[in-house]
Amino acid sequence: MVTTNLAFEEWTEIFGSERLTGALLDRLTHRCHILEANGESYRLKQAKKHSSPNYPSPGFTPSHG
Repeated sequence: MVTTNLAFEEWTEIFGSERLTGALLDRLTHRCHILEANGESYRLKQAKKHSSPNYPSPGFTPSHG
């Protein structure tokens, strides 16, 4: 299973070579099912829900003193 938030057109930016990317996608997508999920990210929704003034920021480390 491979998951990504990039469209196939953007994979060349990651792998650097159109030929390599094309070969990789050809092998990955041969006889497969592609599921595309559109909508709001569950993790983003949860992060927004918890980003109240009383909730620590993501980089917060509590002191044990």
